[in-house]
Amino acid sequence: MPFGLKNAGATYQRLMDKVFQGALGVDVEVYVDDMVVKSEKADEHYEALERVFKILRNHQLRLNPEKCSFGVQAGKFLGFMLTERSIEANPDKCQAIINMRSPQNVKEVKQLMGKITVLSRFIPWLAETAQPIFRALRKEGRFTWMNECEEVFRRLKAMLTALPVLTRPVPGIPLCLYISVSDNAISAVLVQEKKGEQRPIYFVSKILQVPEMRYQKIEKAALALNFSIIVRTDLPICQVLGKPDLAGWMVAWSIQLLEFDILFESRGHIKAQVIADFLVELTPEGGKELEGEWYLSVDDSSNHTGSGAGIVLEGPTGVLIEQSLHFEFKASNNQAEYEALLDGMKLAQELEAKKLTVKSDSKLVTRQINGDYQAKDPQLARYRERASAMASSFDNFVLLHVPRDQNERADLLEKLDNTQKRG
Repeated sequence: MPFGLKNAGATYQRLMDKVFQGALGVDVEVYVDDMVVKSEKADEHYEALERVFKILRNHQLRLNPEKCSFGVQAGKFLGFMLTERSIEANPDKCQAIINMRSPQNVKEVKQLMGKITVLSRFIPWLAETAQPIFRALRKEGRFTWMNECEEVFRRLKAMLTALPVLTRPVPGIPLCLYISVSDNAISAVLVQEKKGEQRPIYFVSKILQVPEMRYQKIEKAALALNFSIIVRTDLPICQVLGKPDLAGWMVAWSIQLLEFDILFESRGHIKAQVIADFLVELTPEGGKELEGEWYLSVDDSSNHTGSGAGIVLEGPTGVLIEQSLHFEFKASNNQAEYEALLDGMKLAQELEAKKLTVKSDSKLVTRQINGDYQAKDPQLARYRERASAMASSFDNFVLLHVPRDQNERADLLEKLDNTQKRG
């Protein structure tokens, strides 16, 4: 092995992987010259040690007794505190940051962020919290430590005094991912639920690049997915990723996620305080208006095979959501048109659209909602009231009547639904 070269660590790691082949991940974990022999029970530990010592003897490797500890239930490994059931941040590394003075130059800022990055898996919403400090690094010219940076620095120090304890994942129990999206960053916390208790396993966050900041909220949420787990979110991301007509980057992410068995669930009630704090921290207070116009096309169908509808929702940056609806109840064409309209408007609300233009080939429905026709039928009157109430939630809502031949896409989805039901 070449000494003194930059690749010496990687070369040594490959050597250790070869030496402990078959034992890695079972009896021992090795990272360069750090090694830990693990077992769940004391009697199993002695057997594991025997197997590891045999491997060392066969390869004529020696250990330094002064740097070895045996039979411990907790200890430091790779800069973390490992216990039987949890992983904790190294208190020495936390204290080193707490004792730091405010950075005076770019070099000291980089040293600070390097130390914080080591502890990033324990710090919720780190990327969003540390935004002012990252911006200070990117500024050209004379370095300036702003009051905003100092406030964030004090906040990070306070967080380091009470970091959450991470638990190791238990095989057989589903992993749940809570994702949070802001204007400048995406964050996620991985948890497991055991006996009604939510236990955090890992925190991760990412600062968005300038092009990514222009993504819509649903696209940022798709960008945050990285695990084979249960994803809990109130965004209809499953419906979006399941459609073939997506913007280029969404198609790529959808394909990458196909290899994982991902189950999407509603966020529901949050049990663990650390999870609740994570979600509250990055929840926008007022919600930022999405730029651009959204377009919704709806079409109905009612015949002897049942009632259905098709809806197509198009976003300002290429997001396209198509849904073919089938109703379990018998509905007239006008009722089916209203049902499709309400479903499409609800989907637009979930995506936080503020400007919505709706195209429908039903003259009756469009005229009733626009106030040109009266709704004499009691059921249609209730539909109109619901649609009008939902329309008022948008900053700009336009409902247009278009001929059926100009509403081909929604019409095709409606026909596809009827064909599938007959089949």
